[in-house]
Amino acid sequence: MAKALYGHVGSLPDRRLLDEVTKLRATVHALEFEMTRLRAENDRLAAAVSTEEELLRLSEPVMA
Repeated sequence: MAKALYGHVGSLPDRRLLDEVTKLRATVHALEFEMTRLRAENDRLAAAVSTEEELLRLSEPVMA
């Protein structure tokens, strides 16, 4: 059993596995960047809606 474990641990990493991990890390990085961009855009749009709602809530002068 110890020889089997040593052979598994002592072997060099599979190149395909390293390539896949590199690809997945790049994908995660791109998705995190996109998420940050979308959150910023969402915050900007929410602020614009909030400003418009404030303008609609302004009371009009009463005609006397």
